[in-house]
Amino acid sequence: MIEVVYDRGIYLPSCELWLDPQTTRPFAFVSHAYTTQGTHGGHHQRTILTEATARLIRARLGSGGKIQHVLRFGEQRDFGAFKAKLIPGGNVLGSSQILIEHAGESLLYAGDFKLRSNIDPEPPENTSAKTLIMEAIYGHPKFRFPPPEKTLKKLVQFCRESLAADAVPVILGFSLGKAHKILTALSDAGLPSMLHGSIWPMMRLYEEMGENFPPYGSFDPSAAADHVLLCPLATASSLMLEQLTSRRVAVITGRKVNKKTKMRYQCDEVFPLSDHADYDELMELVDRVKPSRVLTLHGHAGDFAQDLRRKGLESWALTGGNQLELSL
Repeated sequence: MIEVVYDRGIYLPSCELWLDPQTTRPFAFVSHAYTTQGTHGGHHQRTILTEATARLIRARLGSGGKIQHVLRFGEQRDFGAFKAKLIPGGNVLGSSQILIEHAGESLLYAGDFKLRSNIDPEPPENTSAKTLIMEAIYGHPKFRFPPPEKTLKKLVQFCRESLAADAVPVILGFSLGKAHKILTALSDAGLPSMLHGSIWPMMRLYEEMGENFPPYGSFDPSAAADHVLLCPLATASSLMLEQLTSRRVAVITGRKVNKKTKMRYQCDEVFPLSDHADYDELMELVDRVKPSRVLTLHGHAGDFAQDLRRKGLESWALTGGNQLELSL
């Protein structure tokens, strides 16, 4: 099987390729435009990625690598030491998985993926590989999310009730990914929206790449009444929100929702919605790929690997519990 080494990112020595490294590397694959794992973009010497990811990274970081190998979904390219094909990831616009073929062996790196991504434009497709590397942020059975449409319906109701009480509904979530799902749901319900300054350019870029959104405005505290305000999580205790004398705050998260979650975020309501696969989707991907070996990382990597071993599958965590310290 293809050798795998973990060192603040996944390294394939036989291919001389890094997968979502957290520091600048000579040659790297970047699965999507988030920066939550350190870089997920960086300024690598050479980068494999999709066109949408490249454009989003340039907008967020100002660079996406000195030499970019931009691949279309389904296109296989020969890089000499290996062949690579990108597969839709279903996480955010442009997110991808990479299928590596080397010396008769195959490896699928799923990264952040979402199988039931009913709003994102590129649904994941089935493939098979001998080695599967997957993030297991929600790799514990307690993380089973309700259908997105059910959660968004409850969110719309929260906004309507807040407006009826003359309070501005403030929705806190990531500026890339969740924001466009929420904006679409609010607009479909006839609720006018305003966007925080960090979300506005992302929506404009989505539109430039073919996404269509109903009208929305940029945040103006003097005109915020009767509007829903979309903001990143980082603004939860900001002076910007303090300008709203009457507001109700909801947090969008994939974390386990309970009373402690509300206390942690100091908000009025919490809604479970994530761009990452939940426990059942993680298991479903394993069933689809049918690998001989599964390597997990991040979040509940150890728990998920242990569950797979109970099913008789070779599986180890690259990070966290039961981490292997040797090359694989």
